[in-house]
Amino acid sequence: MKKYLPVLIATSLSLTGCADLLKPEVENLPGKEAMYKEVTFAQGFLLNGYTRLPGLSFNDVATDDAVSNDKNNAFQKVATGQWTANFNPADQWVNSMAAIQYLNTMLAEVDKVTWAIDPKAAQMFRDRIKGEAYGLRAFYMFQLLRAHGGWSGGGELLGVPILTKPQDTNSDFNQPRATFEACMQQFYSDIKQAETLLPLDYEDVSTAGQVPSQYAGISPEEYTRVFGQYSRLRLTARIAKAIRAQAALLAASPAYKTGTTTTWADAANYAGEVLKLIGGPDRLAANGGTWYDNRTEINSLGAGINPPEILWRGDASNSRNLEEDNYPPSLFGRGRINPTQNLVDAFPMANGYPISASASEYRAQAPYTNRDPRLQRYVVTNGSTMGPSNTVIRTETGAGNDAVNQIETSTRTGYYLRKLLRADVNLNPIGANEQRHYTARIRYTEIFLIYAEAANEAWGPDGQGTFGFSARDVIRAIRKRAGIGTTNNDAYLTSVQSQADMRQLIRNERRLELCFEGFRFWDLRRWSEKLTETANGIQITNGNYAVIPVENRAFAAYMNHGPIPYGEMLKWKALVQNKGW
Repeated sequence: MKKYLPVLIATSLSLTGCADLLKPEVENLPGKEAMYKEVTFAQGFLLNGYTRLPGLSFNDVATDDAVSNDKNNAFQKVATGQWTANFNPADQWVNSMAAIQYLNTMLAEVDKVTWAIDPKAAQMFRDRIKGEAYGLRAFYMFQLLRAHGGWSGGGELLGVPILTKPQDTNSDFNQPRATFEACMQQFYSDIKQAETLLPLDYEDVSTAGQVPSQYAGISPEEYTRVFGQYSRLRLTARIAKAIRAQAALLAASPAYKTGTTTTWADAANYAGEVLKLIGGPDRLAANGGTWYDNRTEINSLGAGINPPEILWRGDASNSRNLEEDNYPPSLFGRGRINPTQNLVDAFPMANGYPISASASEYRAQAPYTNRDPRLQRYVVTNGSTMGPSNTVIRTETGAGNDAVNQIETSTRTGYYLRKLLRADVNLNPIGANEQRHYTARIRYTEIFLIYAEAANEAWGPDGQGTFGFSARDVIRAIRKRAGIGTTNNDAYLTSVQSQADMRQLIRNERRLELCFEGFRFWDLRRWSEKLTETANGIQITNGNYAVIPVENRAFAAYMNHGPIPYGEMLKWKALVQNKGW
Protein backbone atom coordinates (compact mmCIF):
# COMPACT_ATOMS: atom_id res chain seq x y z
CA MET A 1 0.00 0.00 0.00
CA LYS A 2 2.85 2.40 0.84
CA LYS A 3 4.17 2.37 -2.76
CA TYR A 4 0.83 3.64 -4.03
CA LEU A 5 0.53 6.48 -1.46
CA PRO A 6 2.53 9.11 -3.43
CA VAL A 7 0.43 8.37 -6.50
CA LEU A 8 -2.79 8.82 -4.51
CA ILE A 9 -1.59 12.12 -3.06
CA ALA A 10 -0.50 13.41 -6.47
CA THR A 11 -3.82 12.44 -7.96
CA SER A 12 -5.68 14.18 -5.13
CA LEU A 13 -3.65 17.35 -5.55
CA SER A 14 -4.30 17.42 -9.25
CA LEU A 15 -8.02 17.13 -8.67
CA THR A 16 -8.46 19.51 -5.73
CA GLY A 17 -5.54 21.91 -5.82
CA CYS A 18 -2.90 22.22 -3.13
CA ALA A 19 -4.56 25.10 -1.32
CA ASP A 20 -7.87 23.25 -1.07
CA LEU A 21 -6.30 20.09 0.32
CA LEU A 22 -3.59 21.35 2.61
CA LYS A 23 -5.09 24.60 3.99
CA PRO A 24 -8.19 24.86 6.18
CA GLU A 25 -11.20 26.53 4.66
CA VAL A 26 -11.83 30.11 5.75
CA GLU A 27 -14.73 29.95 8.19
CA ASN A 28 -17.78 32.04 7.41
CA LEU A 29 -17.64 33.61 10.86
CA PRO A 30 -17.05 37.36 10.90
CA GLY A 31 -14.62 38.71 13.45
CA LYS A 32 -15.23 41.60 15.79
CA GLU A 33 -13.87 44.02 13.20
CA ALA A 34 -16.79 43.21 10.89
CA MET A 35 -19.09 45.17 13.15
CA TYR A 36 -17.47 48.48 12.22
CA LYS A 37 -19.15 48.54 8.81
CA GLU A 38 -21.98 46.05 9.30
CA VAL A 39 -24.55 47.75 11.51
CA THR A 40 -26.79 44.68 11.71
CA PHE A 41 -23.89 42.56 12.94
CA ALA A 42 -22.90 45.24 15.43
CA GLN A 43 -26.46 45.41 16.78
CA GLY A 44 -26.21 41.71 17.59
CA PHE A 45 -23.85 42.40 20.47
CA LEU A 46 -26.45 44.65 22.07
CA LEU A 47 -29.40 42.44 21.18
CA ASN A 48 -27.71 39.54 22.93
CA GLY A 49 -28.40 41.46 26.12
CA TYR A 50 -32.10 41.52 25.28
CA THR A 51 -32.36 37.86 24.28
CA ARG A 52 -30.99 36.85 27.69
CA LEU A 53 -33.63 38.72 29.69
CA PRO A 54 -35.12 36.13 32.09
CA GLY A 55 -38.68 34.94 31.70
CA LEU A 56 -41.14 33.32 34.11
CA SER A 57 -39.54 30.74 36.39
CA PHE A 58 -42.40 29.84 38.78
CA ASN A 59 -39.89 29.78 41.63
CA ASP A 60 -42.98 30.15 43.84
CA VAL A 61 -42.84 26.33 43.96
CA ALA A 62 -39.85 26.74 46.28
CA THR A 63 -41.84 28.93 48.69
CA ASP A 64 -44.90 28.61 50.90
CA ASP A 65 -47.09 29.86 48.02
CA ALA A 66 -47.10 26.82 45.75
CA VAL A 67 -46.13 23.22 45.04
CA SER A 68 -46.05 21.32 41.77
CA ASN A 69 -47.45 17.96 40.71
CA ASP A 70 -44.42 17.60 38.42
CA LYS A 71 -41.94 15.37 40.24
CA ASN A 72 -39.12 16.70 38.09
CA ASN A 73 -39.78 20.37 38.84
CA ALA A 74 -36.38 21.91 39.62
CA PHE A 75 -37.69 24.36 42.21
CA GLN A 76 -39.55 21.58 43.97
CA LYS A 77 -36.21 19.78 44.31
CA VAL A 78 -34.71 22.98 45.71
CA ALA A 79 -37.48 23.27 48.29
CA THR A 80 -37.15 19.67 49.45
CA GLY A 81 -33.43 19.65 50.17
CA GLN A 82 -31.60 19.27 46.87
CA TRP A 83 -30.35 22.86 46.49
CA THR A 84 -26.57 22.88 46.12
CA ALA A 85 -23.92 25.01 44.45
CA ASN A 86 -23.92 22.37 41.71
CA PHE A 87 -27.70 22.30 41.29
CA ASN A 88 -29.21 25.76 41.31
CA PRO A 89 -32.18 26.56 39.04
CA ALA A 90 -32.06 30.11 40.45
CA ASP A 91 -28.56 30.57 39.02
CA GLN A 92 -27.96 33.82 37.13
CA TRP A 93 -24.19 33.63 36.87
CA VAL A 94 -23.62 32.10 33.45
CA ASN A 95 -26.43 33.95 31.68
CA SER A 96 -25.70 37.35 33.23
CA MET A 97 -21.94 37.15 32.88
CA ALA A 98 -22.32 36.21 29.22
CA ALA A 99 -24.69 39.14 28.68
CA ILE A 100 -22.25 41.52 30.36
CA GLN A 101 -19.43 40.27 28.11
CA TYR A 102 -21.46 41.09 24.99
CA LEU A 103 -22.51 44.45 26.40
CA ASN A 104 -18.93 45.32 27.33
CA THR A 105 -17.87 44.47 23.79
CA MET A 106 -20.57 46.77 22.47
CA LEU A 107 -19.45 49.62 24.73
CA ALA A 108 -15.81 49.14 23.76
CA GLU A 109 -16.50 49.17 20.03
CA VAL A 110 -19.57 51.37 19.64
CA ASP A 111 -17.63 54.50 18.64
CA LYS A 112 -15.94 52.63 15.78
CA VAL A 113 -19.17 51.51 14.13
CA THR A 114 -20.54 53.41 11.13
CA TRP A 115 -24.09 53.71 12.41
CA ALA A 116 -25.15 56.20 9.75
CA ILE A 117 -23.58 58.28 7.02
CA ASP A 118 -24.99 61.49 8.47
CA PRO A 119 -22.76 62.41 11.46
CA LYS A 120 -25.65 63.78 13.52
CA ALA A 121 -27.65 60.60 13.13
CA ALA A 122 -24.56 58.51 13.82
CA GLN A 123 -23.99 60.33 17.12
CA MET A 124 -27.59 59.78 18.19
CA PHE A 125 -27.29 56.08 17.39
CA ARG A 126 -24.08 55.89 19.44
CA ASP A 127 -25.78 57.59 22.37
CA ARG A 128 -28.78 55.29 22.26
CA ILE A 129 -26.72 52.13 21.91
CA LYS A 130 -24.48 53.16 24.79
CA GLY A 131 -27.45 54.03 26.96
CA GLU A 132 -29.12 50.69 26.31
CA ALA A 133 -25.88 48.81 26.98
CA TYR A 134 -25.25 50.63 30.27
CA GLY A 135 -28.85 50.05 31.39
CA LEU A 136 -28.79 46.37 30.49
CA ARG A 137 -25.44 45.91 32.20
CA ALA A 138 -26.93 47.40 35.36
CA PHE A 139 -29.92 45.09 35.05
CA TYR A 140 -27.69 42.03 34.90
CA MET A 141 -25.67 43.27 37.85
CA PHE A 142 -28.94 43.41 39.80
CA GLN A 143 -29.73 39.84 38.74
CA LEU A 144 -26.31 38.67 39.88
CA LEU A 145 -26.49 40.43 43.24
CA ARG A 146 -29.93 39.05 44.02
CA ALA A 147 -29.00 35.49 43.08
CA HIS A 148 -25.37 35.33 44.24
CA GLY A 149 -24.60 38.21 46.59
CA GLY A 150 -24.05 37.09 50.16
CA TRP A 151 -21.94 37.00 53.30
CA SER A 152 -18.55 35.32 53.26
CA GLY A 153 -17.27 33.18 56.11
CA GLY A 154 -15.21 36.18 57.14
CA GLY A 155 -18.29 38.34 57.66
CA GLU A 156 -18.01 40.48 54.51
CA LEU A 157 -20.97 41.10 52.22
CA LEU A 158 -19.73 40.23 48.75
CA GLY A 159 -21.13 40.71 45.30
CA VAL A 160 -19.56 39.50 42.06
CA PRO A 161 -16.46 40.38 40.03
CA ILE A 162 -16.97 43.80 38.43
CA LEU A 163 -16.28 43.54 34.71
CA THR A 164 -16.46 46.74 32.68
CA LYS A 165 -14.24 45.73 29.73
CA PRO A 166 -14.63 42.78 27.35
CA GLN A 167 -12.48 39.78 28.18
CA ASP A 168 -10.29 38.09 25.59
CA THR A 169 -7.62 35.40 25.48
CA ASN A 170 -5.16 37.72 27.20
CA SER A 171 -7.48 38.58 30.11
CA ASP A 172 -6.99 37.42 33.68
CA PHE A 173 -10.19 35.49 34.32
CA ASN A 174 -9.25 34.72 37.93
CA GLN A 175 -10.97 37.76 39.39
CA PRO A 176 -12.12 38.11 43.02
CA ARG A 177 -15.61 39.09 44.03
CA ALA A 178 -16.01 42.79 44.71
CA THR A 179 -17.90 43.89 47.79
CA PHE A 180 -21.66 44.15 47.48
CA GLU A 181 -21.31 47.89 48.06
CA ALA A 182 -18.80 48.29 45.23
CA CYS A 183 -21.14 46.38 42.93
CA MET A 184 -24.01 48.65 43.89
CA GLN A 185 -21.94 51.73 43.16
CA GLN A 186 -21.05 50.34 39.73
CA PHE A 187 -24.75 49.60 39.23
CA TYR A 188 -25.72 53.18 40.11
CA SER A 189 -23.05 54.55 37.78
CA ASP A 190 -24.38 52.49 34.87
CA ILE A 191 -27.97 53.52 35.58
CA LYS A 192 -26.94 57.19 35.62
CA GLN A 193 -25.28 56.77 32.24
CA ALA A 194 -28.42 55.12 30.86
CA GLU A 195 -30.63 57.92 32.20
CA THR A 196 -28.37 60.55 30.64
CA LEU A 197 -28.19 58.95 27.20
CA LEU A 198 -31.71 57.59 26.75
CA PRO A 199 -35.08 59.30 26.32
CA LEU A 200 -37.75 58.79 28.95
CA ASP A 201 -39.79 56.95 26.30
CA TYR A 202 -39.43 56.30 22.60
CA GLU A 203 -41.85 58.66 20.86
CA ASP A 204 -42.04 60.21 17.42
CA VAL A 205 -41.67 64.01 17.39
CA SER A 206 -43.05 66.45 14.86
CA THR A 207 -41.66 69.84 15.90
CA ALA A 208 -38.20 71.21 16.66
CA GLY A 209 -39.34 72.10 20.18
CA GLN A 210 -39.83 68.42 20.97
CA VAL A 211 -36.22 67.57 20.17
CA PRO A 212 -34.12 67.46 23.40
CA SER A 213 -31.71 70.33 23.91
CA GLN A 214 -28.60 68.15 23.56
CA TYR A 215 -29.67 67.49 19.97
CA ALA A 216 -30.51 71.10 19.08
CA GLY A 217 -30.29 71.66 15.35
CA ILE A 218 -31.37 68.12 14.51
CA SER A 219 -34.63 67.88 12.61
CA PRO A 220 -37.67 66.10 14.10
CA GLU A 221 -37.39 63.50 11.33
CA GLU A 222 -33.75 62.77 12.17
CA TYR A 223 -34.51 62.49 15.88
CA THR A 224 -37.50 60.22 15.27
CA ARG A 225 -35.36 57.94 13.13
CA VAL A 226 -33.28 57.06 16.19
CA PHE A 227 -35.48 57.70 19.21
CA GLY A 228 -38.96 57.24 17.76
CA GLN A 229 -41.66 54.63 18.25
CA TYR A 230 -39.76 52.09 16.18
CA SER A 231 -37.50 51.46 19.22
CA ARG A 232 -40.29 50.76 21.70
CA LEU A 233 -39.79 47.77 24.05
CA ARG A 234 -36.08 48.61 24.27
CA LEU A 235 -34.57 50.04 27.42
CA THR A 236 -35.46 53.66 28.24
CA ALA A 237 -34.59 56.14 30.99
CA ARG A 238 -37.96 55.33 32.59
CA ILE A 239 -37.08 51.63 32.72
CA ALA A 240 -33.61 52.42 34.06
CA LYS A 241 -35.17 54.40 36.91
CA ALA A 242 -37.42 51.45 37.77
CA ILE A 243 -34.49 49.00 37.77
CA ARG A 244 -32.66 51.35 40.15
CA ALA A 245 -35.63 51.20 42.53
CA GLN A 246 -35.66 47.40 42.38
CA ALA A 247 -31.97 47.09 43.21
CA ALA A 248 -32.12 49.74 45.94
CA LEU A 249 -34.96 47.84 47.64
CA LEU A 250 -32.80 44.72 47.67
CA ALA A 251 -29.77 46.55 49.09
CA ALA A 252 -31.79 48.31 51.82
CA SER A 253 -33.48 45.09 52.98
CA PRO A 254 -32.60 43.33 56.27
CA ALA A 255 -30.45 40.61 54.68
CA TYR A 256 -28.14 43.20 53.06
CA LYS A 257 -28.48 46.56 54.77
CA THR A 258 -25.50 46.25 57.15
CA GLY A 259 -23.19 45.74 54.17
CA THR A 260 -24.34 48.63 51.99
CA THR A 261 -24.83 52.38 52.14
CA THR A 262 -28.19 52.25 50.31
CA THR A 263 -30.98 53.28 52.68
CA TRP A 264 -34.73 52.80 52.80
CA ALA A 265 -35.07 56.49 51.98
CA ASP A 266 -32.98 55.94 48.84
CA ALA A 267 -35.25 53.12 47.71
CA ALA A 268 -38.37 55.17 48.45
CA ASN A 269 -37.00 58.17 46.55
CA TYR A 270 -36.04 56.10 43.52
CA ALA A 271 -39.47 54.45 43.38
CA GLY A 272 -41.20 57.76 44.07
CA GLU A 273 -39.35 59.36 41.17
CA VAL A 274 -40.86 56.77 38.82
CA LEU A 275 -44.35 57.09 40.28
CA LYS A 276 -44.28 60.88 40.14
CA LEU A 277 -43.94 60.58 36.37
CA ILE A 278 -47.41 59.05 36.15
CA GLY A 279 -49.11 61.07 38.91
CA GLY A 280 -48.88 58.85 42.01
CA PRO A 281 -51.50 56.49 43.50
CA ASP A 282 -54.38 58.23 41.73
CA ARG A 283 -53.01 56.85 38.47
CA LEU A 284 -52.84 53.22 39.56
CA ALA A 285 -54.24 51.31 36.58
CA ALA A 286 -57.83 50.29 37.30
CA ASN A 287 -57.43 46.94 35.55
CA GLY A 288 -53.80 46.39 36.52
CA GLY A 289 -54.56 43.44 38.78
CA THR A 290 -55.69 41.36 35.81
CA TRP A 291 -53.15 42.59 33.25
CA TYR A 292 -52.59 39.03 31.96
CA ASP A 293 -56.26 38.51 30.98
CA ASN A 294 -57.36 41.98 29.88
CA ARG A 295 -58.29 40.50 26.53
CA THR A 296 -59.38 43.54 24.55
CA GLU A 297 -56.34 45.44 25.75
CA ILE A 298 -53.93 42.60 24.95
CA ASN A 299 -55.46 41.80 21.57
CA SER A 300 -55.17 45.43 20.46
CA LEU A 301 -51.55 45.92 21.56
CA GLY A 302 -49.44 47.24 18.73
CA ALA A 303 -46.29 49.18 17.90
CA GLY A 304 -44.75 48.35 21.27
CA ILE A 305 -47.42 50.27 23.19
CA ASN A 306 -47.65 49.55 26.92
CA PRO A 307 -50.96 49.21 28.77
CA PRO A 308 -51.28 51.63 31.73
CA GLU A 309 -50.20 48.91 34.20
CA ILE A 310 -47.04 47.99 32.34
CA LEU A 311 -43.76 49.86 32.51
CA TRP A 312 -41.68 47.29 30.57
CA ARG A 313 -42.85 44.22 28.74
CA GLY A 314 -41.81 41.64 26.21
CA ASP A 315 -43.37 41.29 22.80
CA ALA A 316 -46.85 39.77 22.51
CA SER A 317 -47.41 36.49 20.69
CA ASN A 318 -50.00 33.75 20.37
CA SER A 319 -49.54 30.70 22.58
CA ARG A 320 -51.29 28.32 24.96
CA ASN A 321 -48.29 26.94 26.84
CA LEU A 322 -49.27 28.40 30.21
CA GLU A 323 -52.79 27.01 29.90
CA GLU A 324 -51.56 23.57 28.81
CA ASP A 325 -49.30 23.44 31.85
CA ASN A 326 -51.77 24.79 34.40
CA TYR A 327 -55.40 24.21 33.43
CA PRO A 328 -57.02 21.43 35.52
CA PRO A 329 -57.18 17.98 33.90
CA SER A 330 -60.92 18.35 33.17
CA LEU A 331 -59.93 21.21 30.85
CA PHE A 332 -57.16 19.12 29.24
CA GLY A 333 -54.38 20.74 31.27
CA ARG A 334 -51.54 19.33 33.37
CA GLY A 335 -52.37 21.27 36.56
CA ARG A 336 -48.67 21.85 37.27
CA ILE A 337 -48.62 24.83 39.66
CA ASN A 338 -50.78 24.30 42.75
CA PRO A 339 -51.34 27.30 45.06
CA THR A 340 -51.13 26.43 48.75
CA GLN A 341 -53.55 26.87 51.61
CA ASN A 342 -50.89 29.19 53.06
CA LEU A 343 -51.39 31.60 50.18
CA VAL A 344 -55.18 31.25 50.21
CA ASP A 345 -55.21 32.12 53.92
CA ALA A 346 -53.18 35.26 53.17
CA PHE A 347 -56.09 36.79 51.22
CA PRO A 348 -58.20 38.90 53.61
CA MET A 349 -61.94 39.09 53.73
CA ALA A 350 -63.81 41.47 51.45
CA ASN A 351 -64.19 43.84 54.41
CA GLY A 352 -60.40 44.10 54.57
CA TYR A 353 -59.76 42.17 57.78
CA PRO A 354 -57.36 39.21 57.86
CA ILE A 355 -59.22 35.91 58.29
CA SER A 356 -57.63 35.59 61.76
CA ALA A 357 -59.24 38.83 63.00
CA SER A 358 -62.43 38.64 65.05
CA ALA A 359 -64.05 41.30 62.86
CA SER A 360 -63.42 39.32 59.68
CA GLU A 361 -66.54 37.13 59.88
CA TYR A 362 -64.53 34.29 58.34
CA ARG A 363 -66.14 30.82 58.41
CA ALA A 364 -63.83 27.82 58.18
CA GLN A 365 -66.55 25.65 56.60
CA ALA A 366 -67.39 28.31 54.01
CA PRO A 367 -63.85 29.55 53.45
CA TYR A 368 -64.29 31.21 50.06
CA THR A 369 -67.35 33.28 50.89
CA ASN A 370 -66.97 37.07 51.15
CA ARG A 371 -63.23 36.93 50.50
CA ASP A 372 -60.89 39.40 48.84
CA PRO A 373 -61.94 39.30 45.14
CA ARG A 374 -58.32 38.65 44.17
CA LEU A 375 -58.60 35.13 45.58
CA GLN A 376 -60.90 34.05 42.77
CA ARG A 377 -58.96 36.06 40.21
CA TYR A 378 -55.68 34.34 41.02
CA VAL A 379 -56.64 30.91 42.39
CA VAL A 380 -59.12 28.24 41.30
CA THR A 381 -60.93 26.96 44.40
CA ASN A 382 -63.48 24.20 44.78
CA GLY A 383 -66.61 25.27 42.90
CA SER A 384 -64.85 27.94 40.79
CA THR A 385 -65.59 28.15 37.10
CA MET A 386 -62.79 28.20 34.55
CA GLY A 387 -62.10 28.10 30.85
CA PRO A 388 -63.99 29.37 27.80
CA SER A 389 -67.11 27.39 28.72
CA ASN A 390 -67.05 28.32 32.44
CA THR A 391 -66.60 24.73 33.55
CA VAL A 392 -67.17 24.17 37.27
CA ILE A 393 -63.98 22.80 38.86
CA ARG A 394 -64.56 20.32 41.68
CA THR A 395 -61.63 19.44 43.93
CA GLU A 396 -63.49 17.70 46.75
CA THR A 397 -62.97 14.00 47.39
CA GLY A 398 -64.73 11.81 44.84
CA ALA A 399 -65.36 14.63 42.36
CA GLY A 400 -63.24 13.18 39.55
CA ASN A 401 -59.83 13.94 38.10
CA ASP A 402 -59.74 17.52 39.37
CA ALA A 403 -59.84 16.29 42.98
CA VAL A 404 -56.73 16.09 45.15
CA ASN A 405 -54.18 13.50 44.00
CA GLN A 406 -56.57 11.62 41.72
CA ILE A 407 -54.24 11.30 38.77
CA GLU A 408 -50.77 12.50 37.84
CA THR A 409 -52.06 15.87 36.66
CA SER A 410 -54.41 16.51 39.59
CA THR A 411 -53.79 19.18 42.21
CA ARG A 412 -51.88 18.25 45.34
CA THR A 413 -53.28 21.15 47.39
CA GLY A 414 -56.93 21.39 46.38
CA TYR A 415 -56.23 24.49 44.28
CA TYR A 416 -55.26 25.30 40.70
CA LEU A 417 -53.56 28.36 39.24
CA ARG A 418 -55.67 31.01 37.53
CA LYS A 419 -53.33 34.00 37.50
CA LEU A 420 -51.36 34.55 34.28
CA LEU A 421 -53.80 32.35 32.33
CA ARG A 422 -56.23 33.55 29.69
CA ALA A 423 -59.68 32.10 30.29
CA ASP A 424 -60.52 32.17 26.58
CA VAL A 425 -57.89 29.58 25.68
CA ASN A 426 -59.54 26.29 24.69
CA LEU A 427 -57.49 23.10 25.03
CA ASN A 428 -60.22 20.74 23.90
CA PRO A 429 -58.73 19.01 20.81
CA ILE A 430 -62.01 19.57 18.96
CA GLY A 431 -61.76 23.36 19.14
CA ALA A 432 -58.28 24.10 20.51
CA ASN A 433 -57.04 27.67 20.10
CA GLU A 434 -54.26 30.01 21.10
CA GLN A 435 -54.47 33.53 22.49
CA ARG A 436 -52.12 36.47 22.80
CA HIS A 437 -49.80 36.65 25.83
CA TYR A 438 -46.87 38.80 26.85
CA THR A 439 -44.28 38.86 29.62
CA ALA A 440 -44.58 41.76 32.07
CA ARG A 441 -41.01 42.59 33.00
CA ILE A 442 -41.88 45.53 35.28
CA ARG A 443 -45.37 46.50 36.39
CA TYR A 444 -46.23 49.82 37.99
CA THR A 445 -47.87 47.89 40.84
CA GLU A 446 -44.44 46.52 41.72
CA ILE A 447 -43.00 50.05 41.84
CA PHE A 448 -45.90 51.21 44.02
CA LEU A 449 -45.19 48.33 46.41
CA ILE A 450 -41.47 49.18 46.45
CA TYR A 451 -42.38 52.73 47.41
CA ALA A 452 -44.82 51.60 50.11
CA GLU A 453 -42.33 49.25 51.72
CA ALA A 454 -39.40 51.65 51.62
CA ALA A 455 -41.42 54.73 52.60
CA ASN A 456 -42.87 52.94 55.62
CA GLU A 457 -39.39 51.91 56.76
CA ALA A 458 -37.93 55.36 56.12
CA TRP A 459 -40.74 57.67 57.23
CA GLY A 460 -43.45 55.54 58.85
CA PRO A 461 -46.96 54.67 57.56
CA ASP A 462 -47.95 58.26 56.80
CA GLY A 463 -44.67 59.93 55.91
CA GLN A 464 -44.70 61.37 52.40
CA GLY A 465 -41.11 62.36 51.74
CA THR A 466 -41.21 64.90 48.92
CA PHE A 467 -43.82 63.11 46.85
CA GLY A 468 -47.13 64.01 48.46
CA PHE A 469 -48.25 60.42 49.11
CA SER A 470 -47.50 57.88 51.82
CA ALA A 471 -47.19 54.13 52.21
CA ARG A 472 -50.77 54.09 53.51
CA ASP A 473 -51.99 56.03 50.47
CA VAL A 474 -50.42 53.48 48.14
CA ILE A 475 -51.79 50.46 50.00
CA ARG A 476 -55.23 52.04 50.16
CA ALA A 477 -55.21 52.53 46.38
CA ILE A 478 -54.11 48.95 45.74
CA ARG A 479 -56.71 47.46 48.08
CA LYS A 480 -59.45 49.70 46.71
CA ARG A 481 -58.65 48.53 43.18
CA ALA A 482 -58.83 44.94 44.41
CA GLY A 483 -62.34 45.53 45.75
CA ILE A 484 -61.47 45.39 49.45
CA GLY A 485 -63.21 47.48 52.11
CA THR A 486 -65.75 49.01 49.76
CA THR A 487 -68.51 48.72 52.38
CA ASN A 488 -66.56 50.04 55.38
CA ASN A 489 -63.90 52.33 53.85
CA ASP A 490 -61.27 49.70 54.65
CA ALA A 491 -61.53 50.04 58.41
CA TYR A 492 -58.73 47.55 58.93
CA LEU A 493 -56.23 49.69 57.01
CA THR A 494 -57.28 52.70 59.08
CA SER A 495 -56.66 50.73 62.27
CA VAL A 496 -53.06 49.92 61.30
CA GLN A 497 -50.98 52.60 63.01
CA SER A 498 -47.55 51.25 63.89
CA GLN A 499 -44.67 50.89 61.47
CA ALA A 500 -44.37 47.19 62.37
CA ASP A 501 -48.04 46.46 61.66
CA MET A 502 -47.91 48.40 58.41
CA ARG A 503 -44.79 46.44 57.46
CA GLN A 504 -46.68 43.16 57.76
CA LEU A 505 -49.63 44.51 55.79
CA ILE A 506 -47.38 45.80 52.99
CA ARG A 507 -45.53 42.51 52.80
CA ASN A 508 -48.81 40.64 52.59
CA GLU A 509 -50.12 42.94 49.86
CA ARG A 510 -46.90 42.38 47.94
CA ARG A 511 -47.36 38.63 48.35
CA LEU A 512 -50.87 38.77 46.91
CA GLU A 513 -50.40 41.31 44.13
CA LEU A 514 -47.18 39.77 42.79
CA CYS A 515 -47.92 36.09 43.40
CA PHE A 516 -46.66 33.70 40.71
CA GLU A 517 -44.55 36.41 39.09
CA GLY A 518 -41.25 35.30 40.64
CA PHE A 519 -40.97 37.61 43.66
CA ARG A 520 -41.65 35.70 46.87
CA PHE A 521 -38.64 33.39 46.53
CA TRP A 522 -36.41 36.48 46.71
CA ASP A 523 -38.61 38.49 49.09
CA LEU A 524 -38.47 35.90 51.86
CA ARG A 525 -34.69 35.91 51.60
CA ARG A 526 -34.12 39.66 51.57
CA TRP A 527 -36.50 39.97 54.55
CA SER A 528 -34.61 37.18 56.38
CA GLU A 529 -37.98 35.54 57.03
CA LYS A 530 -38.65 31.87 57.78
CA LEU A 531 -38.03 29.69 54.74
CA THR A 532 -39.25 26.39 56.18
CA GLU A 533 -43.01 27.00 56.42
CA THR A 534 -44.74 23.74 55.48
CA ALA A 535 -46.75 23.99 52.26
CA ASN A 536 -50.35 23.07 53.14
CA GLY A 537 -53.43 22.18 51.16
CA ILE A 538 -57.15 21.55 51.74
CA GLN A 539 -58.99 18.23 51.80
CA ILE A 540 -62.76 18.54 51.31
CA THR A 541 -64.75 15.46 52.27
CA ASN A 542 -68.54 15.43 52.59
CA GLY A 543 -68.56 19.21 52.99
CA ASN A 544 -65.87 19.18 55.69
CA TYR A 545 -62.79 21.33 55.07
CA ALA A 546 -59.57 20.05 56.63
CA VAL A 547 -56.11 21.61 56.22
CA ILE A 548 -53.51 19.01 55.26
CA PRO A 549 -49.71 19.17 55.10
CA VAL A 550 -48.52 18.69 51.53
CA GLU A 551 -44.80 19.32 51.41
CA ASN A 552 -42.13 20.16 53.96
CA ARG A 553 -39.49 22.77 53.18
CA ALA A 554 -35.83 21.91 53.80
CA PHE A 555 -33.93 25.20 53.72
CA ALA A 556 -30.96 25.86 56.01
CA ALA A 557 -30.43 29.35 57.46
CA TYR A 558 -27.50 30.08 55.16
CA MET A 559 -29.82 29.67 52.16
CA ASN A 560 -31.00 33.25 52.59
CA HIS A 561 -28.31 33.84 49.98
CA GLY A 562 -27.69 31.73 46.92
CA PRO A 563 -24.35 30.09 46.10
CA ILE A 564 -21.56 30.93 43.69
CA PRO A 565 -21.75 28.14 41.08
CA TYR A 566 -19.63 25.11 41.97
CA GLY A 567 -18.01 25.06 38.54
CA GLU A 568 -16.83 28.65 38.93
CA MET A 569 -15.36 27.86 42.33
CA LEU A 570 -13.40 24.97 40.81
CA LYS A 571 -12.03 27.15 38.01
CA TRP A 572 -11.06 30.33 39.84
CA LYS A 573 -9.14 30.36 43.11
CA ALA A 574 -9.78 34.07 43.66
CA LEU A 575 -13.51 33.47 44.19
CA VAL A 576 -14.87 33.19 47.73
CA GLN A 577 -18.02 31.13 48.33
CA ASN A 578 -20.95 32.43 50.35
CA LYS A 579 -21.10 31.18 53.92
CA GLY A 580 -22.56 27.70 54.29
CA TRP A 581 -22.28 26.56 50.69
